[in-house]
Amino acid sequence: MKNPGRMLAIGVAIVLGAGLLLTGCKSTPELTQVNALALIQAKYDQTPAVGVHIVVDDLGMRQGIAAQYWTRTTVYPNKLWADFTLTPEGEKALKLPKGGDVIQWRPASATDKQYSVILDTVAANPLKAHDVTEPQDVVLPGAASAKGATFTETQNLDGVPDAVRQIAHNPGNKLSTKRQAEFVLDGGAWKLQSIQ
Repeated sequence: MKNPGRMLAIGVAIVLGAGLLLTGCKSTPELTQVNALALIQAKYDQTPAVGVHIVVDDLGMRQGIAAQYWTRTTVYPNKLWADFTLTPEGEKALKLPKGGDVIQWRPASATDKQYSVILDTVAANPLKAHDVTEPQDVVLPGAASAKGATFTETQNLDGVPDAVRQIAHNPGNKLSTKRQAEFVLDGGAWKLQSIQ
């Protein structure tokens, strides 16, 4: 043997090459933050769009009057309660979850600043996902390979008038939420399993 080190290196290369051929050279594909975000957003884009629920408190009611989205049509004897009717402009931007066009304002007292009503935006958009963390290995029942990542889910206010956006940003409204996404390896590709 002229060079035993060289022969050993060739032998190791042959054994490793045979091992790769026998295993089929399969490796688990990487799940990046970008890929995870794309899978989450694709799920949101496939989900039917709905309007955003907006909590309208005392400040929001005053903003809605200033924007001419509703007008006071009835004042009750206790001087606290009132009915407000959506204007044609208001009906283009907002709707009541139970239908109709009358907002029933019923605070408990003159100093009740906690009272609010819920209105929905007419503009309906899919949710938005952003700020996905680096996917980490997790254990999911029945899954050979699984990963999880947290992300921020945000209400989509595209197409919503500025006055409604201002009301939506008042205290009491929650326009974004932290969520957990779980992914499983299925047929050699990562798929979104669930969002919690």
